[in-house]
Amino acid sequence: MDTINPGLILLGINLFLLWLIMAAPVGVRTLRMTRRFEARPEHLWSAIDPLGEHADWNPSLLSSRAEDPAGRFARQAYQNLDRKGAPIERVLEISREDRFAFSTRVVDDTVLDPTVWASFHERRRLRADGGVTELTVEQTDRYRGIAFLVYRYFALRREMRSLEGWLKTGEAKKVGVFERPPMQVFLAVVSTLLFWPFFGLTLNGLVLSTILTLVIVMHELGHMAAYRAFGHRTARMIFVPLLGGIAMGGRPYNSHFEAATCALMGAGMSAFVVPIAIVGHEAAMKSNATAVLDRPLLVLILVLGGFNLLNLLPMARFDGGQVLRRIFPGLGMQMLGSFGISAVIAVTGWQVGVPQDILVLSLAIFALLSMISAGAVKMRDELTPMRPAERLLVGLGLYAAVIIHSYAIIFSADLLFGLR
Repeated sequence: MDTINPGLILLGINLFLLWLIMAAPVGVRTLRMTRRFEARPEHLWSAIDPLGEHADWNPSLLSSRAEDPAGRFARQAYQNLDRKGAPIERVLEISREDRFAFSTRVVDDTVLDPTVWASFHERRRLRADGGVTELTVEQTDRYRGIAFLVYRYFALRREMRSLEGWLKTGEAKKVGVFERPPMQVFLAVVSTLLFWPFFGLTLNGLVLSTILTLVIVMHELGHMAAYRAFGHRTARMIFVPLLGGIAMGGRPYNSHFEAATCALMGAGMSAFVVPIAIVGHEAAMKSNATAVLDRPLLVLILVLGGFNLLNLLPMARFDGGQVLRRIFPGLGMQMLGSFGISAVIAVTGWQVGVPQDILVLSLAIFALLSMISAGAVKMRDELTPMRPAERLLVGLGLYAAVIIHSYAIIFSADLLFGLR
């Protein structure tokens, strides 16, 4: 049990963090931020008013113009693209409170369903104080999980810093270092060090945590490769210490086939690496490099199999659950597909000697979690449905990835721990 407990603890922590980030019932929250600028209120107002003279100062905006003669509505076009590659547009309803205060709500969106914006409204106001002007922004919305709340906080901070630069120089630039490669490398190192204690504060533990980080990077690169293949020019990866990585596309999905393929290719990339690593292990066994490469390669194969098999679990927030929902639109077929994956995982656990009570309990928990809705953001237009050939292709790819990673676990565990 001593060898199982650290892994179970790490898995439990990750599941809790996933729930907290993506599914926790946060409720209605108001994000409030106040900044002081050395500028006249009239000049600052011309930038923050959606219909102001300099309303398009923001580098994220392409344009901001009146939608009606009375000026009650403004149409804004953004740098971000929709599923067809056109700029995303939103229509704001503007409620004027006084000369330097207004509130807005979104009444139309070319990407998201209007219900997504039902609880959202924003209020901005200026207050002159001597030679400076104080800007207060309040954003209220209903949240499920803290991810989007945190995202909006940092997005608002970036806007404030970019606005300050525009006021000083007349030129607005995107600011922030979080998504830049050096920061992501730093976060990957931090994540490795946070994983280390779970595997023992020894050299072997550090090697294991490093291998886990490399497996995570490889998994996310698989997602990014799929995004790029489908034309997501700004696909990127964000490293979240302890939790892992998140690959993000540059626009919304255009079809269910695209969504399923991008979700599957995380484990799909690793499925190509597993046989290469096994061949490398066999070659090391026949050479003088056995002592140096044999065990690390087996550990790499084990971690590749374990990490990706967990991601292929038929749970709503995991890659496997996302692929299953795309392949099988009906609940009955989703349950049947989920049972097939769970059966393969159960056989894998039995083969490597997982105690029966733990195996049954784990599968029962995952089965219950798989029935929980993902609560995905509702899009305005339905995605292009899969053709039968695409369903067959993705389905075969899913079960091939499950079987390959299951074999990787059985193969490596047998040689590392002498299970048979």
